[in-house]
Amino acid sequence: MLTLLHCSDLHFGPPFVPRVGEALLEAAAALEPDIIVASGDFTQRARPEQFAEARAFLDRLPRVPLVVTPGNHDVPLYRLRERIFSPYALYRKYISPDLDAVLRRDDCVIVELNSTAPHRTITNGRIGRSQLRFAERAFADAPPGVPRIVVAHHHFAPAPDYEGGQVMPKAKRAMDCFTRLNVDLVLGGHLHRGYIGNSLDVYPGRERDHGVIIVQCGTTTSRRGRAREREKNSFNLIRIGDEVIRITHYMYFDELDGFAPVGRHIFPRGGRGWLTGRVGAADDADLLGAHGRPERG
Repeated sequence: MLTLLHCSDLHFGPPFVPRVGEALLEAAAALEPDIIVASGDFTQRARPEQFAEARAFLDRLPRVPLVVTPGNHDVPLYRLRERIFSPYALYRKYISPDLDAVLRRDDCVIVELNSTAPHRTITNGRIGRSQLRFAERAFADAPPGVPRIVVAHHHFAPAPDYEGGQVMPKAKRAMDCFTRLNVDLVLGGHLHRGYIGNSLDVYPGRERDHGVIIVQCGTTTSRRGRAREREKNSFNLIRIGDEVIRITHYMYFDELDGFAPVGRHIFPRGGRGWLTGRVGAADDADLLGAHGRPERG
């Protein structure tokens, strides 16, 4: 069993909520993930002091591999000279020297793709053909059967409420590529509310016998939650077994002064198709028809 903790949109600066940050640290220690994923927007305005605070916070997380990718807020917005000539200088200094990277382990391959486009757009993102080729090379030598995961800040599929947040240009091209590469999960943030589903829910694509699980995270530690998660905070816990993927969505509650699970989604693994994966009797009941429908409570 591989366990990932997926957080996003920390937004160090004025929107960051310290007590929620402490609650995230407590939850991360209690849940004992094998890998932590932070999918962008570490800062609010890409200032040196905000990056330094974000780095200090990340260093307090459990000592497990940390997968990161930049968000549009990690690029200077009003400091135009920096935005044009050195948009990632502070991100590289404080968070990671890499923009597109790969984490290879015996139990997974995770590809981090930089979806920001500081010279072309302020908020929306881009994934270029060269990045898709990078992902293809990264997964080419993946051990058979290991989970294949893509992490990017911007979203490839719209939120179910369709409230704002247009998907990236050429998102369908990317999803066709990920489907062909047998990617299991795409993790992201940006929209400040979490949602979990399958790419086939919004885009049938070229291969309709299977899709890619979409795992979006809300803002984990800031006041900038939107839509159903307005002024709320959330993260995802992902447990990947040989036959089943379980994704639990956690939200912060003031009365608990901590995070608690509010929903669970269960998807089959195995043959990369809805009808080809074999599961045990206990998992059959959980799968609710093997379509990943949420189990509440």
